[in-house]
Amino acid sequence: MATEFTSDTFKSVLESDKPVLVDFWGHGCPPCKRLGPVIEELATDNDGKSVVGKVNVHDHQELAVEYEITAIPTILVFKGGEVVGRLQGYQDKSQLQGLLDSASA
Repeated sequence: MATEFTSDTFKSVLESDKPVLVDFWGHGCPPCKRLGPVIEELATDNDGKSVVGKVNVHDHQELAVEYEITAIPTILVFKGGEVVGRLQGYQDKSQLQGLLDSASA
């Protein structure tokens, strides 16, 4: 299951020793709703190898501002506390897995 990151728990993304994929999403966003099950599959498939989670931009606007989220969904991949990958809009599972794999290499 994907981790729900909040403003209070986001520090764990930056301190993780594993790559972290974060889906910045929002309610009422059709592409976000389509992406939700893909994010859950990635979380299951990568359990133990990397962390997969989500941030609701409506509930945690300060994170959206900090990471310059101008459209949703936006996917960021973090490694060593830094953003190493970014995609906007709906992405299929293979694209997201490839982004996560490149951060693991």
